[in-house]
Amino acid sequence: MNIVRTGVLAMALALLLASCGLTRPASRDVQGADTFEDDLRTARTLTESFWTDFFDQQGMTYRPIVDFIPYSGKSGPVCGGEPSVPNNAFYCPEGHFIAYDRSWMESLWNDMGDGAVYVIIPHEFGHAVQSQLRTGFELNVQAELQADCYAGGTLSALVRSGSLRADPGDEDELLLSLEAAGDPTDDWLNPAAHGTAEQRQSAFADGYDDGVPAC
Repeated sequence: MNIVRTGVLAMALALLLASCGLTRPASRDVQGADTFEDDLRTARTLTESFWTDFFDQQGMTYRPIVDFIPYSGKSGPVCGGEPSVPNNAFYCPEGHFIAYDRSWMESLWNDMGDGAVYVIIPHEFGHAVQSQLRTGFELNVQAELQADCYAGGTLSALVRSGSLRADPGDEDELLLSLEAAGDPTDDWLNPAAHGTAEQRQSAFADGYDDGVPAC
């Protein structure tokens, strides 16, 4: 990985993660620890608020998702005739909803810190935005990397606006999370490709550094 680019990413992620991860918005009650459900709700609410404002600034209207569905294992909703799979989160354009394997997401929250929630949820909302903008891609990996970029841009805007408050801390959790989500090989023609660890980290950093217009 490019050393300079890694350094930029590390500095960006350092703003996002404290030793206990992202903290609540200042307007909320800060007595006591956040819960997993708190972070899910906050990630959804703030992400949609960001996109509502962004669309408005562009003279467009953002359409909120219809539903936000937790599921377990293989019990999730069908999308486009395809069943949901364990250990996953996805946006379904047919129903305009987001679904997520709750146990899997909570295990990431417990094991890797709450930063994972604030990346995965904005990433899936990135796909919802692509659907509304009718963004076309030749390859699936292009859509996935743009969603990573959108996630970085969303988090950057939320931190800088004060909607999320972050303390100095260790960015390694999120770096490892993005690395773990990367494809093992650079196979762009694979219809399931999401991008390598380096590509996903770089796309996220592009959004964080320059905002969603850069995506």
